[in-house]
Amino acid sequence: MSPSPGFWRGKRVLLTGHTGFKGAWLGHWLARLGASVSGLALAPDTEPSLFRQSGLEARLTSRLGDIRDLDTVRRSVAAARPEIVLHLAAQALVRRSYADPIGTFATNVQGTAHVLEACRGVDGLRVIVSVTSDKCYQERAHAAPYREDDPLGGGDPYSTSKAGAELVTASWRRAFFATATPPVAVATARAGNVIGGGDWSADRLIPDCVRAFAAGKPVELRNPRAVRPWQHVLEPLSGYLVLAERLWTDASAAEGWNFGPVDGDALPVSAVVERVATRWGGGAAWTVQPGEHPHEAAELRLDSTKARTRLGWAPRLGIEQALDWTIDWYRRSAAGESAAALIEAQLAAYATQGVPA
Repeated sequence: MSPSPGFWRGKRVLLTGHTGFKGAWLGHWLARLGASVSGLALAPDTEPSLFRQSGLEARLTSRLGDIRDLDTVRRSVAAARPEIVLHLAAQALVRRSYADPIGTFATNVQGTAHVLEACRGVDGLRVIVSVTSDKCYQERAHAAPYREDDPLGGGDPYSTSKAGAELVTASWRRAFFATATPPVAVATARAGNVIGGGDWSADRLIPDCVRAFAAGKPVELRNPRAVRPWQHVLEPLSGYLVLAERLWTDASAAEGWNFGPVDGDALPVSAVVERVATRWGGGAAWTVQPGEHPHEAAELRLDSTKARTRLGWAPRLGIEQALDWTIDWYRRSAAGESAAALIEAQLAAYATQGVPA
């Protein structure tokens, strides 16, 4: 199932986190679908940033503000008058959560509560999709993929904050939105480890590789054996859009959803880096980063059976194609091609992709 231009055309959408990596891709996709998009986010915190590189500000109404401030969120919601809210704004880095646990909880838990609270009573609002993470699940020893009904939890501050965002969203859904007149359908979405062109964040695998390889250095890996569910950025974004469309007419979909890759694309970090190095060429390599590192889950896999069977959603790009698209994006961008044009080209190509057999 693909996002429908007929559905999105003219819809008023509030997108939080539009200056981030995933948010910028989603902002361009929504604009391409014809939605009327308002964004609320902090100023970009990377240089370069995909938001600025791609000229996204010209395609939506951009408001800079902090979701930790309730009055700011209320003003943005009132100005946007959204019919649909896609909440992506977050502190999204595990290691940063160790350095700033209070800020992480304030953004991911209290910030989510602020967005939901500001949406109460908004005339015309029909749908809220709150994006969390595959790391919202309670870590366990065995390697079975996580399903939506598995216990929430987490050992590190980031993971626990995402579990908290899930609980906050469920609370507002039951206490306020399900009983509103008319009701508002509220769901959460959990994606895997997202890759794609234009991610410049620190402590993310592909940007770290690009920076190191471009400088002629080996990339340093903290946990080369850690297994993660890798997917191109367009995969979960398509899931968020398809979910929002379903919620518009089907309140039974107001619950948690996984949007992950096929299980075979859950690979060790080192295996992904070796694939990137092969594509990059020039003797690109990796080494183990010395020293002690904060705890991170050894293995994460997602079971997206529910999304496949109930929404008709399925990933379209396997890991090899996802890496091809990603490295091609960085190389062509470095050669001077427009970031906006590269995004548009991959959005168009994604629309024609069939689901692999």
